[in-house]
Amino acid sequence: MKQARVPTEAEFRRLVAVASQGRHGPRNRAVLMLSYLAGLRVGEIAALQWGDLLDSGGKVREQLRLSAAVTKGGHARVVFMNARLRREVEQFRSGLSVPPLSSQPVLITRKRTSFSANTLCQLMRSWYDQAGLDGGSSHSGRRWFITRLAHSGISPKAIMMLAGHRHLSTTQRYIDVKDEMMRAAVEVL
Repeated sequence: MKQARVPTEAEFRRLVAVASQGRHGPRNRAVLMLSYLAGLRVGEIAALQWGDLLDSGGKVREQLRLSAAVTKGGHARVVFMNARLRREVEQFRSGLSVPPLSSQPVLITRKRTSFSANTLCQLMRSWYDQAGLDGGSSHSGRRWFITRLAHSGISPKAIMMLAGHRHLSTTQRYIDVKDEMMRAAVEVL
């Protein structure tokens, strides 16, 4: 099975620029950042409510808890949000015309309804097509997240936990390796 493309840094910037255009640009940018900076699955992103991202005082949380009902494996997990992602969420929220209620979905379609995972998946695919990134999909951000952590020397067990995987072998399949990475690896010897 062919895996989703893992964009380079330049391709990621191009993707963000494409998705950020237009009336729904801030929402679309938030979707990409949740995928790329938190490694969330498309179904997890579609299921988010503002109460998941904001505490009772309206401050963006440092971590969010995904219930078993919205995760792929049916196991609740904690997702840590770095400072960059928290700024992105705050920027998105501050641009809304009305402060959101905690029970409201984070993402709203043009028809003012919440997204299904399938609809969000199709929308994300259209951004990759518009950016000219063949092979990109809603899973590309998740693969990018896991690959970047692995190439930064983060413990495989920590990456597995952050990804919400139950087995390290699953996490390893997400890591993208290119020739230049292997070349640099042997140069450390």
